[in-house]
Amino acid sequence: MGKIIAIASQKGGVGKTTTAINLSTSIAVKGKKVLVIDSDPQASLTFGFGIRRNGEKIKGLYELYAGKAEFVEVSLKIFENLYIIPSKVDLFMAELEIFDTEERERRLKCIIDSFKVDFDYIFIDCPPSFSFLTLCALVASDSVLIPVQCEQFAVEALRVFIKLLWRIKANFNESLELEGILLTMFSKHLTLSRVILEDVKKVFRSKTFETIIPRNVALAEATQKGLPAVFYAPDAIGSLAYRQLASEFIAKQC
Repeated sequence: MGKIIAIASQKGGVGKTTTAINLSTSIAVKGKKVLVIDSDPQASLTFGFGIRRNGEKIKGLYELYAGKAEFVEVSLKIFENLYIIPSKVDLFMAELEIFDTEERERRLKCIIDSFKVDFDYIFIDCPPSFSFLTLCALVASDSVLIPVQCEQFAVEALRVFIKLLWRIKANFNESLELEGILLTMFSKHLTLSRVILEDVKKVFRSKTFETIIPRNVALAEATQKGLPAVFYAPDAIGSLAYRQLASEFIAKQC
């Protein structure tokens, strides 16, 4: 299948990397072969999977961009059915080094095309801003999943990002689709959370995932431990939500 999904938002702190970690893990547990790509120089996804905790040197996405390594040299097996292309701060250099090259925005697509048939799903965790690396990820992707936190200004920020996506679709990747909008950090006790949930569902309707990710301390704790929350605290409400999201996601592909 080899479907490529960018997980992107122009805002930080919306649960983007947490979603990449726990959704990919939950899908892999269901028997699908999954690859996650850390396209953020801050390497939060890489750290969230417990990689480079001891400072060991690794090759990752930067080496692929720079042509200094092949896929087999940079991909790491995390768990059964789950693989990662990690990242590190060097990835900042990729933007500078390929900026003047031809077809620069399609560089990541060309890289992924060489191995995508080996996976059922490939998730790309994008930087928390609209950067050149984000553009490359969206050009390489079949669809984009947008996490939206249930907090102030979320709906307006989402509208702006959707407009950017349609411009990319028109100019760089005509096959790019909206996989869905995922509401995160929801608190049933807060009126604001409920209002934003209603507003997003009213505007985006069928494009909003039915699964809602609650605010849950276990999700943050798991990241610090370098483990997916679905393994660290399998019975936590956040973990249960991501397992439900994985089922909903897979069902949508049928």
